[in-house]
Amino acid sequence: MSDVPLHRLYRHFSELPYSLRALYTAVLIILSIGYLFALIYLFHTYAARDGNAGSLSYQDLVVAYTGSGEASRLESALRGPMSTMLPADELDTIIDWVQKGSDRDGYETVIRPVLDQRCMSCHDGSNPHLANLGGYDNVLKATEQDKGADIFTLVRVSHIHLFGISFIFFILGLIFSHAYVRPVWFKCLVITLPFVAVLTDVSSWYFTKLYHPFAWVVMCAGATMGLCFAFMWVVSMYQMWISSTPSKVAERGGGDSRGVG
Repeated sequence: MSDVPLHRLYRHFSELPYSLRALYTAVLIILSIGYLFALIYLFHTYAARDGNAGSLSYQDLVVAYTGSGEASRLESALRGPMSTMLPADELDTIIDWVQKGSDRDGYETVIRPVLDQRCMSCHDGSNPHLANLGGYDNVLKATEQDKGADIFTLVRVSHIHLFGISFIFFILGLIFSHAYVRPVWFKCLVITLPFVAVLTDVSSWYFTKLYHPFAWVVMCAGATMGLCFAFMWVVSMYQMWISSTPSKVAERGGGDSRGVG
C-alpha cells in the first residue's frame, strides 16, 4: 500500500498556499462552534421528555417521536424541556388545568395571563418550529394526547436536516480530502459515512413511530456523525499546521518549500 503513487490531482495541506489554509481553518472553526451549539440545542429539545432530567436517553427519543401515550403534548413539554421556563407553582397550575379538562373559563382567568407573560415571546405563531399558544383554540390543540411528532413535522425537519447536514459534511469532507490518511479506503469511509448516517438517522425517525427500538438507530447514527466530524476536524487542523510533510508528498517535491500564496 505504501508503494502506491499519489494521485496526480491530490494535494496535501502542506502543498496549499497559506491563504487557502487560512480559509480552511476559519471554516473549520465556525463549523465546530455551530456543531457545538447544535448539540446543546438537541439536548435541550429532547432531554428529560421521559421525566428524568439531566440526560438524553433512549426513552426520551421514543417519547419525542411516538409520544408518551398518556400526557398531553403541553404537559409533556412542561415536564420535559420546558420545565425550567416557568416557576414551579405556575407550571403546576397549567398542568392541573390540563388534567381537569382545559375549560375556557380557567384559560381566560388563570392560564392566559401566565402564557402571555412566560411563553408568548416564543410561542406566538411566528416560528413554525414551535407550538402556537396564542388563543384558547391553539392551546386546546396542545392539550390533546401526546402522540409525538406528526408526519408533517418530520417531513419539514427531514428536508432541513438532509440539506443542511449534507452541506456541512460536504465542506468538511472537501477540506479533509487534503489530509494524508492511509489506507485510502479508510479515508473514503470517514468521508462517506456521515452521509449514510444522516440518511439512516432521518429514516429512523419514521421507523421509531412504528417500532420503538429504532430509537437506538437514531442515537447510533447521531454518534457516528459526531465521531466522523471530530476525526476529520482534528486530523485536518493537525496536518494543516502542526505535523510535518508526509514523506510521500515530500518525495514528489511537495511541501512548504514551494513558496507561499
